[in-house]
Amino acid sequence: MGEGAEGIGVGLDSQGWSATRSWVEKELCAAERVEEVERLRGGWTSEMRRLDLHGPDGRRSLVLRSFVKPFFVRHAEGLLTREATILRLLGDTDVPVATLVAVDATARYCDHPSLLMSHLPGTVRLADQGADDRAELLARQLVRIHQLPVTARQRPRAYQPWASPERVTAPTATARPELWRRAVDVIRREPPHYQGCFLHRDFHPGNVLFTGTTDDPRISGVVDWVETSWGPADLDVAHCSTALALLHGVPSGMRFADRYVAAGGTLTEDGTAHLYWRLLDALAFAPDAEKVAVPWRELGRVDLTATVLTHRLEAYVEALLSRYA
Repeated sequence: MGEGAEGIGVGLDSQGWSATRSWVEKELCAAERVEEVERLRGGWTSEMRRLDLHGPDGRRSLVLRSFVKPFFVRHAEGLLTREATILRLLGDTDVPVATLVAVDATARYCDHPSLLMSHLPGTVRLADQGADDRAELLARQLVRIHQLPVTARQRPRAYQPWASPERVTAPTATARPELWRRAVDVIRREPPHYQGCFLHRDFHPGNVLFTGTTDDPRISGVVDWVETSWGPADLDVAHCSTALALLHGVPSGMRFADRYVAAGGTLTEDGTAHLYWRLLDALAFAPDAEKVAVPWRELGRVDLTATVLTHRLEAYVEALLSRYA
């Protein structure tokens, strides 16, 4: 892959990357080479790297996503094939997504299942400062995603729940076990009837890139389309709401659905049904939301300790039950 290629293996111990380097090389333009490789932070399902290229036509960057954890390697074919399909589909829309370059979902040519795509401008912004302005933009962007017209053939798979009553674990130190029992009882029922739409399915501040100043932010990219699904808009809103509650506090998470509706989105008018979708998402983060804390801390939110997140998650569940039950 040229100078800097060995950087693609940094931090992965003895795992080889020579086949991946050769695969990437074949996708480059003539006389183009990789000058530098930088590991991108903020993810936990896959290894993400920016490849800075130089060639006769100047410089550009690509992003390489590779699944290396055994669980995600087992599911990589479905995940990466889905993302490649969605990137092609969204290329003709106003949703700011990367351009697909190549995909090897089964690691036929690479050392690990991988996808190569264009690099989008902007950065992930998780600071409390400016969070309200960004949430407004997130709501508008999510409305546009949900309103995408897709044919029956283009429709992605039906959503898959990320929580079930038997898998929910309440925080060990909770003083409110009855609160968690109430919440779990809500998702014991059959899923409510819903009007389906195109879902990102993992839409939250960590998967949206921003440019501009803190006072005048602009969304420059929406990433991570491996979980794209067909399902209720309430579920996407629920996922972003949970993330906002954990990142910025319960009020931020509780306001997002209202922002979404104000931006032109449509949610179920049945409060009981809406509560089901909100808790189906929130309970997937129990007991302590640690799985999101690790990448968020990598991006500077070192204040988000397990104690803070556990307290916010419980307070958020309580707020949901208070408002919608």
